[in-house]
Amino acid sequence: MGVILVEQDKLSKVIEAAKLYYLLDYNQNEIAKVLGVSRPTVSRFLQIAKSEGIVRISIMDPTENVEKLAEELEQRFGLKKAVVASIPQYEDHIIKNYLGEKTATYLDSIVKDGDILGVTWGTTLYHVAIELKQKFVKDVKVVQLKGGVSHAETNTYASEILYLFGKAYHTHAHHLPLPAIVDHTVVKQAMEADRHIRRILEMGKEANIALFTIGPVKSESLLFQLGYFTDEDLASLYPNAVGDICSRFFDADGQICNESLNERTLGINLEDLKKKEHSILIAGGPHKIEGIYGALKGQLANVLVTDQFTAQFLLDKEEEN
Repeated sequence: MGVILVEQDKLSKVIEAAKLYYLLDYNQNEIAKVLGVSRPTVSRFLQIAKSEGIVRISIMDPTENVEKLAEELEQRFGLKKAVVASIPQYEDHIIKNYLGEKTATYLDSIVKDGDILGVTWGTTLYHVAIELKQKFVKDVKVVQLKGGVSHAETNTYASEILYLFGKAYHTHAHHLPLPAIVDHTVVKQAMEADRHIRRILEMGKEANIALFTIGPVKSESLLFQLGYFTDEDLASLYPNAVGDICSRFFDADGQICNESLNERTLGINLEDLKKKEHSILIAGGPHKIEGIYGALKGQLANVLVTDQFTAQFLLDKEEEN
């Protein structure tokens, strides 16, 4: 290329000027003093460095990349909307911060008068709740989609989430004061027979916007720490389940994988989630890739909020299959 057209002595000065300017942040006056030349000469050296290919400038625009990933996710998985956050590190607590902010912004753009928002609990939804923007809408309802009373001291953030959602949309939130899973189907049937509980469950069914995440099938997952499962339950989940949505466990195709456990679970059914105008899955991170993929294959969500690394893993996985 053209580098050979520049005499050797001049070439070394051009390279030196480029290093000082682009790598060490010297300004052109400072470089002129170091090299013993005039400032216009430095300017010419930097121009030569670019034109001869000594310096190549490439601008990495993270917004361009995430927009492309979002479009690809929408096309490959038939989504109404994909929102991809550009995160600096692939770590759970960082991911949740960024996804919380992105989801809150997306919600702000879609929530309107008369909407019913169904929400679940957990740390991901809590990060969404604390990022919510106040929006002056009328007659919005907020309802809990699944039971959140636990048998352990682990915080599910259910109350805080409902309070913050209610505050953002100037409404009173409707709690579902039940455990997520009970020991016997008859217990569930008795609870659902109560007219107050039935009203809240019906409101969850009617919600046109649902927000939920995926729990990985791991002992450290929040749902697993709440004391709901017998050893028999766990033994049946580990071989086939890739994750849970609203405490309902599904396999790699998005199909329920333990019917007896599903019959003892209180809250919205996965089939009802599929019918929502906005069925919003908020999830990212290495432990959730299989679950997100299964949920998308089963069409359990029509909106996905994730990070750029998870987005790429999902696209690569779809390519392999």
